[in-house]
Amino acid sequence: MINTIVVDDLIEADKETVRRLLVESYQQYEHEYSNPEAWEGYLKNIESSLDNPHVDKVLIAKCNQDILGTLQLFQSSEKAYEKPELGIFSPIIRLLAVHPESRGRGIAQELLKASVNYAKSQGASSLYLHSTDKMHKAIKLYEWFGFKRDRTKEFQNHDILVKCYRLDLEKEATV
Repeated sequence: MINTIVVDDLIEADKETVRRLLVESYQQYEHEYSNPEAWEGYLKNIESSLDNPHVDKVLIAKCNQDILGTLQLFQSSEKAYEKPELGIFSPIIRLLAVHPESRGRGIAQELLKASVNYAKSQGASSLYLHSTDKMHKAIKLYEWFGFKRDRTKEFQNHDILVKCYRLDLEKEATV
């Protein structure tokens, strides 16, 4: 039997499971933080992200009844980061997460494909995401998927450069 990955919208009943998945997925970056208070703040932001009223859509990837991955979509840089000065008025992916035990199964790719389809359904010409150097494996996936770096939409978060990646949807075939 093939275990098919299905991407769907988050429902309220799955919210706490997804919150735990986010924390477990991002836990790998704790060692990157020399300041424990900064790490705790980052973790609290991740935990509370599902309660953000500016989130346009939360996607989850399931296999059978198990939630294996998630991501959040926002409609602008103002809603995603409270940074209207970035001038992004297209969907933005945030907090792409795949449970550590489920990596390597194509879950992130399925979430990205669903994001592309959603962005196209919204009439968007581009899909954006931001990342940092500490997430080098994720960046390799984004680049493999077709995202290109857009230095004009980058910003500093304390001492960290938050890099921007853009996927031009007109060039992409419907996935």
